[in-house]
Amino acid sequence: MNASDRTPADLLRSALAADPARPLVTFYDDATGERVELSVATFANWVAKTANLIQGELSAGPGDRVALLLPAHWQTAVWLLACSSVGVTVELGGDPSGADVVVAGPETLEAGLACSGERIALSLAPLGRRFPAAPAGYADYAVEVPSQGDRFAPFVPVDPDAPALVVDGTERSGVELVGQARVDAATLGLGPGSRLLSGLGYGDWTGVSTGLYAPLAAGGSVVLCRNLDRLAPEAFEKRVESERVTDTAV
Repeated sequence: MNASDRTPADLLRSALAADPARPLVTFYDDATGERVELSVATFANWVAKTANLIQGELSAGPGDRVALLLPAHWQTAVWLLACSSVGVTVELGGDPSGADVVVAGPETLEAGLACSGERIALSLAPLGRRFPAAPAGYADYAVEVPSQGDRFAPFVPVDPDAPALVVDGTERSGVELVGQARVDAATLGLGPGSRLLSGLGYGDWTGVSTGLYAPLAAGGSVVLCRNLDRLAPEAFEKRVESERVTDTAV
């Protein structure tokens, strides 16, 4: 990847310039049987739309905080890169009462109501389906995001040294995040074209780096698996083979 990249959004732009058609995130949910594969271009389009939603509809920008109450999921990965694109600080599992925006899934809707600012709900259903009706106190992401623009430009330049991510109590700037992701990629032996299968959650740095940032920094891709404990050993081996996995973290 480009050595001058200083934020996760920079890493995504470099990936898009290098090979937009290659897979970036392949997601499995072994509780529902869902499989979604997003190329760099498709993932970047979701990121652009979500960044436009954050900046335009939610009026969030640098200095604001987004509490992301979501599990390891392809849409969580989209939100992480979208927040980086806007320059807001994203807190994985953060306290909703201190956040300007909360993004919640079906299991965290009640907790998210502690946020006095904007609230967005994700159904996390296969194919990103909307809720039958928006949960009380929330806007439905699947309703709001499709109409957003396919291109994004921040109102103000993103400061790479500003807080970008808080996870497991540790805050990292964009520069620190990218630097650590590169170190993690080297430790994992990742390089361009690597396919890392991760069954780790996004509750700590190891999980979110392995399940997104390190493969992105290396020019590789991730096979992100939720509820992997429901997969039989022989089915796991078949997935490793069919997805051309080069490395695993489970």
